[in-house]
Amino acid sequence: MGKGKEAQKLVANNKKAYHDYFIDETYEAGIALHGTEVKSMRMGKCSIKESFIRIENGEVFVYGMHVSPYEKGNIFNKDPLRPKKLLLHRYEINKLSGKAAQKGYTLVPLQVYFRDGKAKVEVGLARGKKLYDKRQDIAKKDQRREAEKEFKIKNLY
Repeated sequence: MGKGKEAQKLVANNKKAYHDYFIDETYEAGIALHGTEVKSMRMGKCSIKESFIRIENGEVFVYGMHVSPYEKGNIFNKDPLRPKKLLLHRYEINKLSGKAAQKGYTLVPLQVYFRDGKAKVEVGLARGKKLYDKRQDIAKKDQRREAEKEFKIKNLY
């Protein structure tokens, strides 16, 4: 395992997902990409802000994931917003489709990263938050920030 460099390189993160949803479970999935898309992702040109995941005919696809065209890719570039297939084991797909069929559950991409040279997506099984849940989270965050600020001031003197 001694490679010398980190085995995981973060490409894109979906912070909004943690704000809008309660994440119950996470899964790691591979992405079926074309060559120029991989090169573009290695340069960090990927966005999953408005993306979502659907299961169709026993296959999992991510929609709205924007991979910018590779500058030197010319004719080999693909549509930046094309649906990309996620690679999961059959039992994982069956489990996810059963849970996603329940009321209030959805699948959201949480982050895109490279692990050992392969592009991966962290898929979250999520429940939507209500407005009052978001307000509680914001209040907790503010409270924590205030406590840290007071602690910092107290330790300076």
